[in-house]
Amino acid sequence: MRRVDRETGDRCSLTMEMCLTVAVFVAMCVVVLTRSAQLLEPDDYAYRASIIALSQGHLLLSNAQYFALKAKLSAHGGPGIEQWVHLRNGRWISQKNPGYPLFVVVFQWLHALRAAPLFYGAFACSGLFYGARAWLGRGGGVYVVALYCFSGAALLFAWRATISTFTDASLIAGAAGLLLGVLLDRDDPPTRRFVLGSVAFLALDGAAFIRYTDVLVLVVALIAACAYARVSRVTRLTVVGWCVVVAVFGMFDLVINHVLYGGIFTTGYRSGIVTFAASAITPNLERMPSRLVESMPMVLLAFVGLAWMVARYFSRRRVGPSYQRIAQRDALVALALGLGWLALWGLYSAYTWTVGQTLGPGDPLHVVRFYVPVLGLIALLGAWFLTRLPTWAATTLIAVLMGLALWSYVTPSNDIIVGRPPVHGPTPSGSVTRAPSVSLSRR
Repeated sequence: MRRVDRETGDRCSLTMEMCLTVAVFVAMCVVVLTRSAQLLEPDDYAYRASIIALSQGHLLLSNAQYFALKAKLSAHGGPGIEQWVHLRNGRWISQKNPGYPLFVVVFQWLHALRAAPLFYGAFACSGLFYGARAWLGRGGGVYVVALYCFSGAALLFAWRATISTFTDASLIAGAAGLLLGVLLDRDDPPTRRFVLGSVAFLALDGAAFIRYTDVLVLVVALIAACAYARVSRVTRLTVVGWCVVVAVFGMFDLVINHVLYGGIFTTGYRSGIVTFAASAITPNLERMPSRLVESMPMVLLAFVGLAWMVARYFSRRRVGPSYQRIAQRDALVALALGLGWLALWGLYSAYTWTVGQTLGPGDPLHVVRFYVPVLGLIALLGAWFLTRLPTWAATTLIAVLMGLALWSYVTPSNDIIVGRPPVHGPTPSGSVTRAPSVSLSRR
């Protein structure tokens, strides 16, 4: 009788948590969609042109097609197209690789481009909920989704459908949650674990296809899956299957580079445009932390949670075996999440471009976009910390963080454009969901 009551209580708890999670995600969508969209940076113009061209079947444009598209988009305000390059074969292509346009072109066909980041956000929330509940138990799924959806960075980039930041962050977040759940739930059938793990690695592949530096997170995830396979009771065949998924997608990405840019490791950026240098680390460390805390305040919770888990691991011998097992499990999870997080942030601490931008007028929050892809990993670590607090304290903290997110989202610094004054999208409301109709000839 008690077992039946416990199972009924678990189902009711799961249903309530799922409803709360959906409510949090819907609230984020409302906040994002009720604000008129803008094209804020050259990147927005580059991606918009790529998405429109791809929606008409073109990755590469001839001279005639390029200038026709540029003139048409310029008529609706702004420069029309930026950050495109003229290839040796006479064709034009965006400096940005085609990953993001390929992921969102369906929404362009449906005249619902602003829904694209939110669609992938739903994937992120589903994966995070699944993984956090497997790891943290009751409350963990709601906490992690609330942290992920309500930070200034999440709202800001979910609002901007013509830039890839929130989409690749959501692919990584959803993949991290799925893979965490797969590795922790030992009782799942092997087929289910293989399928969910494959989806996770495909999502990580997709994130790396959108932004090449996300490959660091993919590598950490693959190493963690291989290293933890035995303790997680994942079969060797399953691990081999995941490696094959990663290898096949990686080959596809290299072939795309060769076909479009003329080399498997060639991109649309000329040499010297994207640079990393040790000399950039100190100025970035002086200026970026305040921007990161302002736009993603849950990093403070994540750092505390990470330190707490490390301390518990080294003190586990002083207590019982049950505590030791939980402490060791948490430490292993923290190691994987922390390595993925710090690998990407460590790389961009040496990025020279952000040094000049953070020194510029207005100090816009947009420069944090290179740090946003690991937002889901940070949210998972922050959620662990929240589950160690009383419910009232965790709820209060989330409410405060949500308030800070809304403040950060509407702060005037978000209206500063990197390099030019604000330019609204093509419609009177500033929406860019309905791109102008442009017919490109095949000359």
